[in-house]
Amino acid sequence: MTTTPPTIRRAGPGDAEALAAIGRATFAETFAHLYPPEDLAAFLDAAHNVERARADLVDPAKAAWLAEAGGEAVGYALAGPCKLPHPEVTASCGELDRIYVLAGRQGGGLGSRLLAETLAWLEKDGPRRIWIGVWSQNLGAQKLYARHGFEQVGTYEFPVGRVRDHEFILRRG
Repeated sequence: MTTTPPTIRRAGPGDAEALAAIGRATFAETFAHLYPPEDLAAFLDAAHNVERARADLVDPAKAAWLAEAGGEAVGYALAGPCKLPHPEVTASCGELDRIYVLAGRQGGGLGSRLLAETLAWLEKDGPRRIWIGVWSQNLGAQKLYARHGFEQVGTYEFPVGRVRDHEFILRRG
């Protein structure tokens, strides 16, 4: 693992492979123990593939940031329109869809830096409600979001194969 401080830049279509790889790696690092292997594999193939990442990167309603250190991708964040299942979500709401940092890079402020980039983009045209879905047991992420003014306003189930994760819906604004 390199000790070069990470840089953050806006991601573009050419970064689709890096985003897919980071998404697969970080999701598996954090959550693999929760799911049967076949469910995890199917989820990763559907949610973290190059085609989906490329579609996100060319969507004008979305934006992504890539964190790199020593020429390697070590994290990313993705934001766009809110799609969480909450009755107060409107078309004007934004969502931090994903924020992923490799385990070896967590705890050094990179997640906070990615979150700041994302929030600034989501609020570039003025304040608005911003939403985040987070696994109910991800206490570190919940603390990070609380420091940035997010509060729990609901719950939902996030399917990964046969498993249904209990997720919190957080909102700011």
